[in-house]
Amino acid sequence: MLGQSDAEVAARLRVAVGRLIRYLRHHAVEQLTVSQLSALATLGNGPLRLGELAAAENISPSTLTRIVASLEERGLVARRQDADDRRVIWTELTATGTDLLERMRQERTLYLARRVAALDAPDRAALETALPVLEALASETEP
Repeated sequence: MLGQSDAEVAARLRVAVGRLIRYLRHHAVEQLTVSQLSALATLGNGPLRLGELAAAENISPSTLTRIVASLEERGLVARRQDADDRRVIWTELTATGTDLLERMRQERTLYLARRVAALDAPDRAALETALPVLEALASETEP
């Protein structure tokens, strides 16, 4: 449907992306909360101070502390004190956490690959053409 308003396009995009995210969460390797999954993914980029991780996740430090504690109990993350400033606590993925994150990414990619493979050629081409726009929308910088 061409000629839709920006708000109509945005609403359709929100619904489609929301459904896709729910499908991807459903195909998680482990039963983790959305917040736990998000923290793991953020830590997949490297160790962070607890305050930095809370800011990156846009949650309060006390909420983050509970999330990290639950991930630590599962052996997915480890906390360590900074060697130079003992007040600073670093949080990082363990080998188990790294393996889990990679397995989850692989399974989600395989799930999406099966869905993409099921598309007819014109729809697949349209999706491929739309990817740069979707990537730009998903970037942290405003257009």
